[in-house]
Order: sequence, then structure tokens, then C-alpha cells
Amino acid sequence: MARRTPSVNAVERLLGHDCRSALEAHGLDPQVGFLHADRPGRASLALDLMEELRPGLADRLALSLVNRRQLGAEDFAVEETGGVRLTEAGRKRVLVAWQERKREELRHPFLDETMPLGLVCHAQAQMLARHLCGDLDGYPAFVWK
Repeated sequence: MARRTPSVNAVERLLGHDCRSALEAHGLDPQVGFLHADRPGRASLALDLMEELRPGLADRLALSLVNRRQLGAEDFAVEETGGVRLTEAGRKRVLVAWQERKREELRHPFLDETMPLGLVCHAQAQMLARHLCGDLDGYPAFVWK
């Protein structure tokens, strides 16, 4: 199994937090998932929602930060145990880039509306809640174009 870089992990945690918040805002329990097994302390439904949003939000941002040299070796610290973590300066760069990325707009493929990327997880959570309540025949997964 390939190890994820600290920058990817940091961005995934931010996406996971946003997904969890969106699910809770729409009355869904983020602990009970469909794709990921339920385990104590694991937000399985948030992980499910992350699966469809990760490529365009988290992975693309992490790769862009590295490829554009906005994050470099100096932004990572190696622990005595061998672990690698972001420095404070690196964390700040990731957070600023994350907020900027969430302000970018796109046209939602199902809703056919323009919205900031930061609201996509809320739109998907709302449609999932509507599907579970019987208001939508199926859940329209988000497909990146």
C-alpha cells in the first residue's frame, strides 16, 4: 500500500471535516456509511462522500501545491520516530490554498447551477438526504468534468 504524503493527508482531513459538517447540517449521521464499514469514532458516511469529491478537491490541490513549488522540503519536518509532518508555515500555506480553492466556482453537473467548490459537499449531502427521505429516486453522484 502506497503511503500518502503529509500534504495529501492534510488536505484530505480538511475535506473530511467539510463533508462531516455538511452531512450534519442536513440531518445525516456521518458515522453510518454505505461504502466504508462502521467503526467507533469513524465518520464512515463522511468518508463515503469524500470518495466522489477527493479527486477534484483534495488530490488536485495537494499535487498543485507540490508541482507549483508552493510546498517544498522545508515545509516538512521528520519526527524522531520516522513520521513526517507539515511545519507551521507549511500548514498555513495549505490552509490558505484550501480556502482559495473552495472559492473557485464550477457548474454542478446534476443541478446545472454555478456554485463555489466549497458548497459542493453541502449540495451532495442535501441530495443524499433528499434521496433517503424519498424525495429523489436516486442519489446523483458528483462526476468531475
